[in-house]
Amino acid sequence: MKNYILGIALIGLSLKGFSQDATKGKGVYTKTCIACHQATGAGIPGAFPPLAKSDYLNADVNRAIKQVIKGSNGTITVNGKKFTGAMPPQALSDQQIADVLTYVYASWGNSKKSVTVAMVKAQRK
Repeated sequence: MKNYILGIALIGLSLKGFSQDATKGKGVYTKTCIACHQATGAGIPGAFPPLAKSDYLNADVNRAIKQVIKGSNGTITVNGKKFTGAMPPQALSDQQIADVLTYVYASWGNSKKSVTVAMVKAQRK
């Protein structure tokens, strides 16, 4: 029985390295996203949309993943306000994208969705 429990624990620990990590995501956010979306996720009014309590973000996780991968250009409406501008594609690994989006979804009143590496890979196609 002890060997069984130890085996399960070791499998769990080994898989942890392949899952999303909101703590690592905060580091990615701080390096990559904070300048535009700010430390509180509030964005900059009239320039960069909020990620905090964002109806746009929470409505479609696949769209959010694609936006990080491919960037975007044009007008979007977030929490009833229009934002026109461009977001460049982010040069991040699939793991970094999963981590940062998991952090964003876990923060500032968002929907607590988890983004996995498999979800990111699916949107790169």
